[in-house]
Amino acid sequence: MFVSNEGPILHADLDAFYASVEQRDDPRLRSRPVIVGGGVVLAASYEAKAHGVRTAMAGGQARRLCPHAIVVPPRMSVYAEASKAVFQVFEQTTPLVEGLSIDEAFLDVGGLGRISGTPAEIAARLRREVAERVGLPITVGVARTKFLAKVASGVAKPDGLLVVPHDGELAFLHPLPVERLWGVGEVTARKLRDRGIATVGEVAALPAADLVSMLGRASGGHLHALAHNHDPRPVRTGRRRRSIGAQRALGRRRRSCRELDAFLVSLVDRLARRLRAARRVCRTVTLRMRFADFTRATRSHTLVQATADTEVILGTARGLLTAAWPKIAAEGITLIGLALSNLDNDDSVQLALPFDGQGGQALDSTLDNVRDRFGSAAITRAVLLGRDEGPSVPLLPD
Repeated sequence: MFVSNEGPILHADLDAFYASVEQRDDPRLRSRPVIVGGGVVLAASYEAKAHGVRTAMAGGQARRLCPHAIVVPPRMSVYAEASKAVFQVFEQTTPLVEGLSIDEAFLDVGGLGRISGTPAEIAARLRREVAERVGLPITVGVARTKFLAKVASGVAKPDGLLVVPHDGELAFLHPLPVERLWGVGEVTARKLRDRGIATVGEVAALPAADLVSMLGRASGGHLHALAHNHDPRPVRTGRRRRSIGAQRALGRRRRSCRELDAFLVSLVDRLARRLRAARRVCRTVTLRMRFADFTRATRSHTLVQATADTEVILGTARGLLTAAWPKIAAEGITLIGLALSNLDNDDSVQLALPFDGQGGQALDSTLDNVRDRFGSAAITRAVLLGRDEGPSVPLLPD
């Protein structure tokens, strides 16, 4: 029988996903510190995290913190297969699954009490099945709202299960640091802590108007609601992605403008092909950068007409890169990423006049057909010949 004091929403999150897959596939790596990615850390096992290694950290810094770590190259196709297998477990648990990224999802199990047991029992069974069928550890948070379920899984990591009962929500939430609130990054946390606000409970104690004046209308209202666990969003299935993206770690070596352009070309080629394969178009192109001093920056441009045309997207991305070049030249760049957003179905966008000049689309279609038949490496741009394109890692969340 369903227990009313247990929330219906599960947040399931694979632990140190890439690193866990490597430990699963190579017994020599188990219980040892593992770093995925050399130039920049894409993932770190919990044994490496114990030494201070974190995702997106420069590889040299990570190796200094943990000299005995084992560094392995990423295997994106293997991670994709593991993710697919885990999501099969999710979908066999409940039809109400909302994927957030390659390694996490929300599940609504509220209607399964009579046939599957309580949410806590369902969560425990899900964890066992992922471990047995896929060989990976997964943490699950159970709560009444999506926000609190995600917080619970974060607190329960690694390889844990945490249920937040209805009558214990605020007692659980309010002692947590402000960084546990969605939307609180380094800058917002610093603003709050500079005013003596360190916990979620202290955020909740502030009038909404004070938060709005401090952080702005959208952010202040958002944090005030979350601090009181007000999150009415349901688990939504079948939602198409609002954006797609990929990024490339560059290491610490200085890169020329020509080198960065080649990386950008590679990213655009892959993302535009993914757009067309999904029969989507985009309007906004966003360039994401991390510099050698660990600061980050984004530059974006919204097109007048939605497109999946490679040359249009590439021209826009190149313009963004050119605008950012003074900062890149001064600081150095360690990561470059590209995101395409404001997505729509390609059949829902009205054609723009004039109707001629479709050569780019015809070329894209021809190249897509060649790559589909003979592999993605069958034909490439001259600028990429002889270059190590390296792994392009999906931007998360995507």
